[in-house]
Amino acid sequence: MSDRKTFIKTTVLASAAVLLSSFGKNNKSKKTLKKNPRKPIVISTWEHGFKANEAAWKLLSKNGKALDAVETGVRVSEADPEVESVGYGGRPDRDGHVTLDACIMDELANIGSVACLEHIMHPISVARAVMEKTPHVMLVGEGALQFALDMGHKKQDLLTESSRRQWQEWLKKGDYKPVINIENHDTIGMVAMDETGNLSGACTTSGMAFKMHGRVGDSPIIGAALFVDNEVGAATATGAGEEVIRISGTHTIVELMRQGLSPQKACEAAIKRIVKGVTKRNQAISDIQVGFLALNKYGEIGAFSIHKGFNYAVNDSDGNRMKNSDSYFK
Repeated sequence: MSDRKTFIKTTVLASAAVLLSSFGKNNKSKKTLKKNPRKPIVISTWEHGFKANEAAWKLLSKNGKALDAVETGVRVSEADPEVESVGYGGRPDRDGHVTLDACIMDELANIGSVACLEHIMHPISVARAVMEKTPHVMLVGEGALQFALDMGHKKQDLLTESSRRQWQEWLKKGDYKPVINIENHDTIGMVAMDETGNLSGACTTSGMAFKMHGRVGDSPIIGAALFVDNEVGAATATGAGEEVIRISGTHTIVELMRQGLSPQKACEAAIKRIVKGVTKRNQAISDIQVGFLALNKYGEIGAFSIHKGFNYAVNDSDGNRMKNSDSYFK
């Protein structure tokens, strides 16, 4: 009897050892299937993102924080008068006011935002101050301006002569029909992952040209134009903000990545959702452009737009370069 018990005990232990060994091997093989994160890396929307990337990369390549990198990066576009959809030189609303929107988000889900801010060149830095120095997440209009001035920002006229002439020409007819990939690319959105693997993002804009005074799009709204989840990835948006807001675009993309979709597939799914909604409402999809850009924790990138013409910049150890997004309509 004792020999039989010993045999059974020995057999059970041996089987358990084999199973544990097999489990360990399978776990090891699964881990090896996962890609090593490609970091640091910074991505941003549109051609003006190229120069913005360069500024962000100077910090990232020296072990700088992603949060500092995205703020520094988009400030380049905000200060460039030739970028007529962001900051200084942005086209005004129909009443001649240059109103700016921006938001910022870090790896801990700290967030800050400003909307309909006038006379301040760097709304992204005001948004960061809202995040770090107030109990709030968004300030708007006169309140945002007063806060910016209290923080030491200089009040100035942001309407350049070029944008003024375009506005005066527009006033002759007063029609409001944005031209896709021109007036619709009203944003620079930037996402970065630093050497530690932490993610942050920033988004800033002067909004659609000749919009109604007081109009706010998706750019200052966390979950619409920008969302960061340090466990999963981050996404940013550009284009017709009203459509991005309807589906909480970037939050949707990050949640789809959480469920296992690649950044590319997640961006495609979000664009398809917008197209479906626009079609149901009998809107003219030919007049609407939206582009999404996403990055996951493995450094994989996704980009997709409604119409062709959306491009984005990527800067990593391989250098800085422009890429064209795929689109729903070819």
